[in-house]
Amino acid sequence: MHESSPQMPVHLLVVLLLLASTTAIAVKWVRIPYSIALVIVGLVIGVCHFLPTVEMTPHLILLVFLPALLFEASWNIHLKTLRENWLPISVLAILGVLISCAIVGAIMHYGTGMTIGTAFLFGALISATDPISVLALFRKIGMDKRLTMILEGESIFNDGTGAVLFNLILNIVMAQSVFSPVVSIASFLVVVAGGAVVGLILGMAASRVTSYFDDHLLEITLTTILAYGSFLIAEQLKVSPVIAVVAAGIVMGNYGSRVGMSATTRLSVNSFWEYAAFVVNSLVFLLIGLQVKFDLLSKYAPLIGFGILAILIARIPVVYGLCPLVSRPHAPIPWQWQHLLYWGALRGSLCMALALSLPREFADREALIITTFGVVLFTLIVKGLTIEPLVKALGMRATDMRVREYQALKSSLIAEGEALAALKALKDAAYIAENTYYQMERDIRAKQHELQNKIDNLHLTDKSVQKIETARTKLRLLEVRKDCIAKLVREGVIAEEIGHHLKSEVDAEIYDLMHKPNVSSDGMHLDDPTMIETVPPPPEPSTDHGTQIPEPY
Repeated sequence: MHESSPQMPVHLLVVLLLLASTTAIAVKWVRIPYSIALVIVGLVIGVCHFLPTVEMTPHLILLVFLPALLFEASWNIHLKTLRENWLPISVLAILGVLISCAIVGAIMHYGTGMTIGTAFLFGALISATDPISVLALFRKIGMDKRLTMILEGESIFNDGTGAVLFNLILNIVMAQSVFSPVVSIASFLVVVAGGAVVGLILGMAASRVTSYFDDHLLEITLTTILAYGSFLIAEQLKVSPVIAVVAAGIVMGNYGSRVGMSATTRLSVNSFWEYAAFVVNSLVFLLIGLQVKFDLLSKYAPLIGFGILAILIARIPVVYGLCPLVSRPHAPIPWQWQHLLYWGALRGSLCMALALSLPREFADREALIITTFGVVLFTLIVKGLTIEPLVKALGMRATDMRVREYQALKSSLIAEGEALAALKALKDAAYIAENTYYQMERDIRAKQHELQNKIDNLHLTDKSVQKIETARTKLRLLEVRKDCIAKLVREGVIAEEIGHHLKSEVDAEIYDLMHKPNVSSDGMHLDDPTMIETVPPPPEPSTDHGTQIPEPY
């Protein structure tokens, strides 16, 4: 595998996009995750030599693909949800990577005879997770949003941890210097914190700029500059570019998009990044499949086998050891979740990019690249194809058709309410005449009435739907009460100690509500947290500049 230009011939790019589109259509009828199907298609094409060789290079992944993937993921992270789950995410993404690196390194060193530097280098580059296909499955079947957030948050932030750790170990190995724990930890913290600071500053600056104009094309361009600019600037400053992009994306998605973008612009920016992530992911997984060289895989089969064994063993203490430590009464991490966190830790493009970025003079470069590729291929194919059966075996499939119908009707009703509010905003801003407004208002209210009747009928025919709605409403009211208590503490109306006591009581009620089993009329146990979180809460007041259409929550 030689390092080449990150450029790709246009005709080949078109062919790859055509293959991706065809695969996306095919998986509508074949129950295989899209990303896994792309890898399989790439394998078939690579084996049959239908296309000319396309080499994955570190430049292609790190400079072209990775910023887009990181920014899109962090742009869509809700800061409130991230803040609520910061403890398990940060522990898994930082301490988990360090533990995994140490265990994988030890197994590879003592099991295969790798030099200790090479073994720990492999441990660092293979410890970052990339569960794209697992997250897609979770969203498709409606898994608990908190579990999805933990898995996604870990994968986003451990990319930065793994990349920083890899570079630190690589510098020590190449310089043949003595390992100093104090110096290494200090360097690690500086690089990570520096990346976060760079991302925060650039994200805030870009957010401020967007508040001065409202043009969806300009703001799409600005977010693109932010994604790639934060990566390049952090790289020049010798801090973590991965953390910089993630921090910039979180700031822009949670602050800049709220205060500096209209609802229409946000929709356009969301659509752009959704498409960008689709294209990039499609190309990445196709290219992974196209990289197969069976002669080299056979040559390094023992190393690949030990690598697979090592990551499976290393993940055990990371998940089953750390999760109980960060589990809290009001925010537990059940055993079923831990099983999915363990098996859902796939590896992907970052691992390949780090392996390919090894200097040519590195003695074990080929061995590490092929071993990494073999391990990545195993996690994508074997783990990726078995995660859905595991979900079924654990009894964690979402809901039956009646509850799904309720979710669809309720979401449509909320959307109609948002449309009505947007229509009123257009009338108030004199964009439309009053007779047009009243005509369209009647149509929307008729649609709302129709939807509400269908929901009422579901309540009459299935009491489980009423239980779900009641639980969802209770949870929303408890959250409102908790926010009110926090506000009273901030304003000095009540003492902090009293506020803490009152919030603890509300937390206890929320915990009871989230974990009390509800049984439908046919004896089916319903997972209320999943049901509750599927339908969004009422919209909050818009903070857009100027007169804008209110934004859906």
